[in-house]
Amino acid sequence: MLRFYFSDAEAGDAVMEMKQMGMQQQQQTPPLAGRRETKDEGSGGAHLVAGLGVVRPLVVLALFTLVLLLTLPSVAHRRHSLDLLLLHRPAASQGVSNSSCSASSSTIEHPKDKLLGGLLSPVFDEASCLSRYQSALYWKVSNHTSSAYLVEKLRRYEARHKKCGPDTELYKKAVEQLKSNRSTGPMECNYVVWMASDGLGNRILSISSAFLYALLNNKVLLLDLPGDMKGLFCEPFPNTTWVLPSDFPINNLKWVWRFEKDPYRYGDMLKKKVLSNDMNPANASFPLPAYLYLHLVHSNDDFDKMFYCQESQLLLQKFPWLLLRSNQYFVPALFLIPEFKKELSLLFPERTTVFHHLGRYLFHPSNSVWGYVTRYYEAYLANAKESLGMQIRTFAKVDLDSHFSSIMGCALSEKLLPDVDPKDPALPTIIGVKPKAVLVTSLNSGYFEKLRDMYYEHATTTKEVIGIYQPSHEEQQHTEKLSHNMKALAEMYLLSLSDSLMTSPYSTFGYVAQGLGGLSPWILIRPDNKNLCLHSMTMEPCFHFPPSYDCNANKKDDIGSVVPYLRHCEDFRKGIKLFY
Repeated sequence: MLRFYFSDAEAGDAVMEMKQMGMQQQQQTPPLAGRRETKDEGSGGAHLVAGLGVVRPLVVLALFTLVLLLTLPSVAHRRHSLDLLLLHRPAASQGVSNSSCSASSSTIEHPKDKLLGGLLSPVFDEASCLSRYQSALYWKVSNHTSSAYLVEKLRRYEARHKKCGPDTELYKKAVEQLKSNRSTGPMECNYVVWMASDGLGNRILSISSAFLYALLNNKVLLLDLPGDMKGLFCEPFPNTTWVLPSDFPINNLKWVWRFEKDPYRYGDMLKKKVLSNDMNPANASFPLPAYLYLHLVHSNDDFDKMFYCQESQLLLQKFPWLLLRSNQYFVPALFLIPEFKKELSLLFPERTTVFHHLGRYLFHPSNSVWGYVTRYYEAYLANAKESLGMQIRTFAKVDLDSHFSSIMGCALSEKLLPDVDPKDPALPTIIGVKPKAVLVTSLNSGYFEKLRDMYYEHATTTKEVIGIYQPSHEEQQHTEKLSHNMKALAEMYLLSLSDSLMTSPYSTFGYVAQGLGGLSPWILIRPDNKNLCLHSMTMEPCFHFPPSYDCNANKKDDIGSVVPYLRHCEDFRKGIKLFY
């Protein structure tokens, strides 16, 4: 059957047009005329003209009724989609409960908690950062509640950041001490300055790690944001900023090579025995530097990794300024430091939720980025009955056909997608069926095209309709471009809204998406000859390059076997991650 789809406005226009046509026909038709078939020269179509004046209005009425019958089901279908979309509108954040207009739907969408169980402060102006309170309306309801202790700790941190943040008297006092080029011990306000390294996923994970480190040590986190990150995120702390001022007295923080040779690099100072972990800066026999540089990137050496030892932490707490560069999610190693164990158990009774909570607390897309997220979601994903995120990243050249076959093998074997029937090119006509949406994120468009063609050219064996979507395909990573990072952040968030998620091994992009969404992904690796992928046991990211030295035992050891809740990552055997 042919089916005409009108919007509400189009339907109204069609009705008015039919009424006007009927009136014109009544005016133009003579009272008595023979019955004849005429050609409408304007439209090129044939229509039947009644010869009697009393018959013509009946024909018009019949046509008018036909249009209504064809239009109303379509309008109803579109309104059902609109109602589902409206469930994700800000009205729900104001405690308004929305229900679908569909007669078959008896479920009511309950208001979602925009403060995420107290994780977020309620004092922000909502319009300045729409994502902060709207994200909860799009995410699936989390089964992981933040602890009351974490909530209280975050409120205390916010007060400290406001007291010590940029442009405060205490910050200015600490900067003057930094300019003196010597340290005499901790001050009222002490700082961790984060410096960027590598791509956006790495940066988000290392910022989370640096924030937790600052939280554990009662320090204030400030970010040296490169230009390609400015405008990506909202401020996470009320009435202050976490952006390091441009007049910070230490120059060239962005130059990685400069800090690798920095004279105050902590690892090098230990190696040269300029520093020892048992010294007291206040009583040192020689002036100690005003800051220490912590080199916590993947290529650091064993002396840099002494950072993860208890004795090192006792010394580092005595310095008011720590400059930290990392491209790693080093949170798991903090759980090995005796000084922090009890506090971490109170903050995160459920150990596998660290990034889930910290990511949702810290990283709120700016209104520009949030516009990307919401527009794409509402245009393509809002009306899907179910969604699958497919994050595909390759770190070396691969054969696309072979790799795609492996990805589909996982999706089919795990029942994430239905198979297609090559003998049945078309579905029977099904009106109002909701598609299953597949969101593909990849630098390469080839995976999207093969997946789209597969479900476009053949019917599924389950008779489901599959929609395939890819927001962008940049072909190459351009972390140095703000526009590239805006799209990357938007796609991380879109993936986090999925019901199920497939991720590529070793990819921090996927780690961020799974953590924000609270999703345990299917990782695209083969754990054995039988299985084509592996369903991760947790949503926590992997610390790719942890220390290999057991500080407590004073010997080299397999850090992934020291405690039961720290094990090797499923997707990178050298790494460690938090488990239950």
